[in-house]
Amino acid sequence: MTVEAAPYAADPLSPVSRRFVLHWGEMGSRWGVNRTVAQVHALLFLAGRPMDAETIASVLVVARSNVSNSLRELINLKLVRVSHLMGERRDHFETSRDVWELFRTVVRERKAREFDPTVAMLREITSDPAFAAEDADARKRIHETLTLMASLSSWGEEMLRLEPATLMKVMKLGSRIQKLLREGDKQ
Repeated sequence: MTVEAAPYAADPLSPVSRRFVLHWGEMGSRWGVNRTVAQVHALLFLAGRPMDAETIASVLVVARSNVSNSLRELINLKLVRVSHLMGERRDHFETSRDVWELFRTVVRERKAREFDPTVAMLREITSDPAFAAEDADARKRIHETLTLMASLSSWGEEMLRLEPATLMKVMKLGSRIQKLLREGDKQ
């Protein structure tokens, strides 16, 4: 359960926006990033405009150093970019306003950091001459794992190339795809 801090007088966030930012922070820890990283991203997403680190720190009521570290991590994840405003000496930071672009970025980055190294390792293992000496059942499971992960990787790449409207249609098909496939098997 999230306990909300009482809004301070200059709180630029509406109660709904504050709930969104706080919840996004809670979810961030479940997604493998720290709470402040997720809150900074949520704030930039809702703001829809570039913000400097001091303003972010003030709105979120967190240390400026925490905001700097969070921004650095978000930049490394390709979710935030530095933006310069005319007449401003400070760096400003912004994120995409397009939820589909953000989704694609997150999926691509997680795939590159988590999924692709596992597929590469499985390919190395199966091509190693010592692999032939492994137990037959273990070899079978490793091959099956590689086949599944390579297929998921290929499918994911194809899904990321779809236009958002098409991808939404594919997602809405859900269980109807199973029904269609079963009907195809009967013919």
